[in-house]
Amino acid sequence: MELRQRYGGNIQDYNVLEFKNVSKDILPWLEKVALENNCRIEKKEWISKYNSYVVYDYEPFCSDGFEISLTISSTNKNYLKFIQYLYENKLNLIEHLKNCLIS
Repeated sequence: MELRQRYGGNIQDYNVLEFKNVSKDILPWLEKVALENNCRIEKKEWISKYNSYVVYDYEPFCSDGFEISLTISSTNKNYLKFIQYLYENKLNLIEHLKNCLIS
């Protein structure tokens, strides 16, 4: 996951946050949170783990062996930082609950 600033062709600059290797189960939640926080989904890709040149902009029939990459943008960096915070907390909570089940 990377927070970077990118400048477009227009005068107004915008910020981009890229999530790599997003779980298929978390993807709908992440998209919903992004839209609720005044962000735009710029790109959603399924990238093959085995062939780097195989990239789809839609979910393939058999999505095993693919990593999901999601790029969102906003004119305000604070929205992106908040989404990044929520995403990291969700992953930490899931990991904590998995550890509780194992114990």
